[in-house]
Amino acid sequence: MAKTIGLLGKKLGMTRVFSDDGSIVPVTVLEIGPCPVIQVKTEEKEGYNAIQIGYDSLPERKVNKPSKGHQDKAGKGYFRHLREFPLESVADYELGQEISVDIFTPGEKVKVTGTSKGKGFQGVMKRWNFKGMKASHGAEKVHRSPGSIGHATFPGKVFKGKKMPGQMGNERVTVSNIEIVDVRTEENVLVVKGQVPGPKNGLVMIRKTS
Repeated sequence: MAKTIGLLGKKLGMTRVFSDDGSIVPVTVLEIGPCPVIQVKTEEKEGYNAIQIGYDSLPERKVNKPSKGHQDKAGKGYFRHLREFPLESVADYELGQEISVDIFTPGEKVKVTGTSKGKGFQGVMKRWNFKGMKASHGAEKVHRSPGSIGHATFPGKVFKGKKMPGQMGNERVTVSNIEIVDVRTEENVLVVKGQVPGPKNGLVMIRKTS
């Protein structure tokens, strides 16, 4: 992972905006942070430089003792999600400091990570874009089948990673070079061009590319 700062937030949904030339730009609206610094890691103590941030407040009764003791040090309450960002230097950050969307600027390119929508168990045509079997005479009830998957006596097995039916979606996905269209600091909102992984209200992590 590149040693750059990032924030946590949630996806509010998609809409569109109009550019200066009148063209329509599809955008995704993200509610990001503010995220307090829960822990500052240094090369002298932990062996590397990093900060850990929190997102999505939790009542104290829902936090177990180890997590409570860890988050008490920052004095900012308790959070459902904690993420760590390795950095070249942590001199600009201190325990309890709140980081908000003002670290981003319109026109900047970022990486967005989320959990894609789960599609359940799917066949090879939907999951891997297979063309399917022939739809002509003599091909009975095999139109969406994957076809042969085996080998001859040698090697006599199906290799790992073979494209077959199975669980689709519900996995960590990162999209790079997403352009920031607007930064609304007072609302803790980022408007980014195009789509980002995940459903509405899904957790997203947004990182600077450099």
